[in-house]
Amino acid sequence: MTALPKNNNNQRPIDFDAIKRLTATEALAVDQLILNELSSDVVLINQVGHYIISNGGKRLRPMLLLLAAKALGEASQNHLILAAVIEFIHTATLLHDDVVDESELRRGKESANAVWGNAASVLVGDYLYSSAFEMMVRTNNMRVMEVLSKTTTAIAEGEVLQLLNCNNPETTEQQYLEVIARKTAILFSAATRLAAILSGSSPELEENLAAYGQHLGIAFQLIDDALDYKASAEELGKNLGDDLAEGKPTLPLIHAIQQGSAEQAQTITQAIKHGNREAFNEVFEIVRDTHAITYTEQRADEEAQKAIAALASLPDSEFKNALVLLAQFAVQRNH
Repeated sequence: MTALPKNNNNQRPIDFDAIKRLTATEALAVDQLILNELSSDVVLINQVGHYIISNGGKRLRPMLLLLAAKALGEASQNHLILAAVIEFIHTATLLHDDVVDESELRRGKESANAVWGNAASVLVGDYLYSSAFEMMVRTNNMRVMEVLSKTTTAIAEGEVLQLLNCNNPETTEQQYLEVIARKTAILFSAATRLAAILSGSSPELEENLAAYGQHLGIAFQLIDDALDYKASAEELGKNLGDDLAEGKPTLPLIHAIQQGSAEQAQTITQAIKHGNREAFNEVFEIVRDTHAITYTEQRADEEAQKAIAALASLPDSEFKNALVLLAQFAVQRNH
């Protein structure tokens, strides 16, 4: 096993690769499951599915499930199946998101909809959802199916809520957090909760692990939204200003409206209303002047600390330590 140094300093760089190595054997098995399930006699499904599955990405959600499983004892075959299910659901949401957002880049490469068109992306996303549910049935566990059914429903609700908030500069911080709790964090939470369910953990430990995943997911998305005004396009893997062009009132913009002058608030308000990418440089300056990135990062760190606190009842191990490090990594990363 790979030994991980304990890390109580959020400023020390986290060795993400060392964390990955703790579940490397299981991750290979999950990847093989994914490739097997993508084997369809419909060529386009194979092409689009392989393109987006193989197109980089941290495999963070399956890793969370596997780390939690090993922190609770061991990763069974059902854990591997559900890790693949989680990745399929995540990938399906990416395919659908890129269509809704009219995105041209995903992880630094052309998005699937830019290559094959919107119809193919939506339909292959539907195929991945269907495959995920077909796979989860193999666990023969009604509790698992209940959790994943509720999770996919919450994700869809989050997508619709985000759509309602688009081009609405009056979106509050609470409304924004409600979107990311459903749209992003719920799948992190499902991953760690499912690990506990399959491991036969107590209800208390299950809830604590689910809370860890939820807080981690919120922290992760907060940093994502901060990076839209901080990272380079190469680091981010998408065009800077995409969120602004889509009229998304993310937390940096919400805070900048609240803290800026009337004139600054009006500039951002109009940019959100009209999805004006051309205003990005001006909005960027306002975001910087109002310390909106610092505020967003502080909120992310608060969520990361809540995630770490939720692990208190988990037995000490290198896998628990890795979960702590992942929470710290979520707020340190630059992509």
